[in-house]
Order: sequence, then structure tokens, then C-alpha cells
Amino acid sequence: MRFYDRQRELTELDNLEKQTVSAARMVVLTGRRRIGKTALALEFARSRRHLYLFVSKKSEPLLCAEFLEDIRHQFDVPVVGEIRTFQDIFRLLLELSRKEPFTLIVDEFQEFLQINPAVYSEIQHLWDVNKGTCRLNLICIGSVYSLMRRIFEEKKEPLFGRADRIFNLKPFPIRTLREILDDAGVKRGRSLFDCWVLTGGMPKYMDLLAANSALTFDRMMDFVLQADSPFLDEGRNLLIEELGRDYGTYFSILELISLGKTARMEIQSILAADIGGYLERLENTFGIISRHKPIDAKPNSRLQKYRITDNFLNFWFRFIYRNRSAIETGNFAYVREIIDRDYPVYCGLLLEKCFRELLAESGNYNRISSYWERGNQNEIDLVAVNDLKKTITIADIKMNKTRLGIEGLKHRARGLLASYPRHRPEWLGLSLENIADYLPK
Repeated sequence: MRFYDRQRELTELDNLEKQTVSAARMVVLTGRRRIGKTALALEFARSRRHLYLFVSKKSEPLLCAEFLEDIRHQFDVPVVGEIRTFQDIFRLLLELSRKEPFTLIVDEFQEFLQINPAVYSEIQHLWDVNKGTCRLNLICIGSVYSLMRRIFEEKKEPLFGRADRIFNLKPFPIRTLREILDDAGVKRGRSLFDCWVLTGGMPKYMDLLAANSALTFDRMMDFVLQADSPFLDEGRNLLIEELGRDYGTYFSILELISLGKTARMEIQSILAADIGGYLERLENTFGIISRHKPIDAKPNSRLQKYRITDNFLNFWFRFIYRNRSAIETGNFAYVREIIDRDYPVYCGLLLEKCFRELLAESGNYNRISSYWERGNQNEIDLVAVNDLKKTITIADIKMNKTRLGIEGLKHRARGLLASYPRHRPEWLGLSLENIADYLPK
């Protein structure tokens, strides 16, 4: 699959590289695995002088020997003696950048925590002393989100405040998925939505599906539900290192959220345990879940629901992890039957999320959420507010357009509108076929 999207990030990376004429620059690329961090860095560096170093899990002397070979391959530089520490490798690269500016990409940067945590202090010292006289464009890539935040954003860490820019990459928007389907010759409409439901716009997953001609629902499910499918263990592979030894409790919470158990007390009752700390870490440390509140809720309101932010992980916990016994015995037909039974209802909430993202991309609103009152009364799927123009868009969203009802929506919105007496309401009924109306032509 060719390189898609990321034009804003490429422009910003280009601007930062130009600044190295006066001093070295440090850039951080974060985001979960499969988001395309390495692809972005290599696309940027493709036509530039660059060196790519991958921090693999091995001893520091062995790693440095590997790095030294890469340096000798890229630069005509004699190295006297043996280099056994990354501190000496980094010192050499800074010195090289004085003579010739170049981009240094260090991938899996968080792995130094396991190899030698002192590396970060050593980098800090060398960077502070040499930044003003070097022309190095340093790009640090990390796939463990919580560790990269710790390394660069916690005040007590040596590299805090050293990065000139931190990019937290997001999945492709649905308009980019449309472009991928167009290039593959796949008709849009339902296939576009199904691709978004499964992948959430993750570039690696779209690449896998496109390479295997699996961009329609039936072909997607055939590809996912087969022996040795890369998707079957993907959730486990993504999260176990991130979540650590308590991953079992985290997985139980995430499974329940994927099944629609979205209130803390509801989850706590089922697990018979206090999960407050786990929810806080899933939200603020790992970025796996988010809190969702009614649009007019106060900051300290307890009227809230938890949702898994990543579409693929939501699908994985709902259909793969939940049915792991059938998966392990190879009974894929059983899992497919469950998906076929539950998928239409499952897609309902995803369609609401889809329209929230599309309206957010339009730039026409400063607040977008949904609405409900205590006891889940008077639920409204989407509310979008423009406080400058004094408008409020209120939408009913259904997979089946025949179930849309504006009069019922107006009845449920009476309490909501009481909080917006000066806003002009707009009423919408949105279904699957309306997605195209909100995409660039």
C-alpha cells in the first residue's frame, strides 16, 4: 500500500528540519503500535540524508556494534577503538552533524529503559552541551505510549522539555479510508464503514486488508477468522507489554466495556472489586479508554460512561477475546455466527461515533457529544454546538433509516434545549447512507 495522508506532519517535520541550520532539533513520534510512526519518519527521510537505528532488545555493547556498522555504511568515518556505549555512539553522531547535517531516526526509543536507563541522562547531557553547535535532526520513535510519555513529559525525567515537538499520531480519518478503497477498486458505501468499524483507520490493518483483497465485510471476516490470522492475537500483542503483569484485570474491564457495560459501578459490581485505579490508568496513563459525558455535564459530574477509544481493540475484545475458547479450538464458524448475529447492533454505537468524528472534522462546531439524563433517560445520539453562531445540531442516528424519528427526537430534547435558550436548533436524521454527505467531494 502506498503512503497515505500525514501531510500536516510531513510539513511540520520539514519546518523543524530547516531549523537545524541554527541548532539541532529533537522530535518525538508517539502513538500506538501499527499507527505508522516508522512509515512517517522514513517517508519524510526518504529523499534526505538520514540514518535509521532500531533499538532491539539486546545488550548495549552488541547494540552499539550494530549501530557502528550502520554508521560506517552511511558515513565515511574512521572509528578508532571499540565503542561499547550509546553515549559514545551519540557523541560521534553529534560530531558528524557538525560537518554534515542529517536526520537521525531512533526507533523503539523506550527500549533503552530495559537496556540501560542511564542512556537518557547521557543523551540529555550531550544534547544540552552540543545542541547549539550541531545540525542534527533527531527523531525519536516509541510504540509504548505510556513509556514515551514518561520519558519526555514527566518533569523528573532527564529528557523532559528537550523535545522541540511531540507528535501523537492518530488513525487515518474515514476520508483516507475512502481513498484507499478507491485505489483498490472497491465500491464505497457499506464497505467503507465496515473497514472503519474493524480498523478504526489504523494504517497497518488497512495495509493488511488491502494486500489480501479483504476490503469488503465477508472477505474481512474470512481473513480475520482463520488459523494464523495476524488479527487473532493482535490485542494481546499490543497490550500485554503496555499493561504489565495486571493485564488480566485490565482485559476483564475492557471486555465488559466492549459489551456495553460502560458505567463504573456496573463494571465494579460484575467484577466484585474496586476498579477506580485501573480505570484511571487505562484512561490517563495508557490512553486506551475515554470518559464520555453528556454535552452539558459539569466537570465533576458523575453522569459518565467509559468507552474504548480504539475501534479495533473494541472489536477484538467484543468478538475475539470474548470467544477465545472457540478461537483456540479453531471453531471459527461459531465466532462468525456470533458476529453475524450481533454486528448490526454493535455497529449502531459505532455509527454514532463515526458521525461525531465527521462533524468534528468539518470545523463547524466547538463542542460535540451526545446527551442523556439520569437513568439513561431521553438519550440523544449526537449534539453539536456552535457557540459563536448560536446554533445547536441535534441528531437521531440509526443504521436503518426507516427507524429515524424527528418528532420523538424533539420530545427527548426538551430538557437539553432548556439549557440553550438562545441557540437555534437544527434537527437531523442520519443513517449509513449519509456518511458520504459529510466527506469531501
